[in-house]
This record gives sequence, C-alpha cells and structure tokens, in this order.
Amino acid sequence: MTPVHFAFSSTFMLGLVGLAFHRTHLLSALLCLEAMMLSLFIALSIWVLQLDSTSFSASPMLLLAFSACEASAGLALLVATSRTHGSDRLQNLNLLQC
Repeated sequence: MTPVHFAFSSTFMLGLVGLAFHRTHLLSALLCLEAMMLSLFIALSIWVLQLDSTSFSASPMLLLAFSACEASAGLALLVATSRTHGSDRLQNLNLLQC
C-alpha cells in the first residue's frame, strides 16, 4: 500500500470512527460525514488521474455534487433541530416522541 492510499484510507477510517464513537452533537456527526466524503472525493480523483481515462472523469464531480447536497440537507436539519429542540445534541432527539 502506497503512502497516498494509506493516508486516504486512514482519513476515511478516522471519519468513520468519529461518526461511530463521538456522536454527541449533530454538527460533529455532519463533520465526520463530510470528512469521509472529502477523502472519497480525493481518492476517486487520484484514481481517475492514475487510470488516465476520460470515461470516468465525471465521477469525482458527481460525488462532489452529491456531497454538497448532503451537506445542505444536513445543515437544514441542524437548523430545524436547533429551532425546535433548542440544541443539537443527539440524545435529545427521540424518534418515538411526537
């Protein structure tokens, strides 16, 4: 495994570990998701450059567009949650209560 591949896989795994174990606030969960998407974007971009193929050149931009949509939906949920519940703590969000 090259150092570049190790760096991107460790970045993805750190984001995944942060998402799994440090879920106290919604904002920290969203930041971990963004770190995972950014590492996937950079790894996919490097993979397309190494392949030297034009057929996959739109894939990183498509991933970046989906990542931007995910970020905007996450921020909208963060604002809505902060307005209704008063904070962004994930322990306050109970799906069983109406």
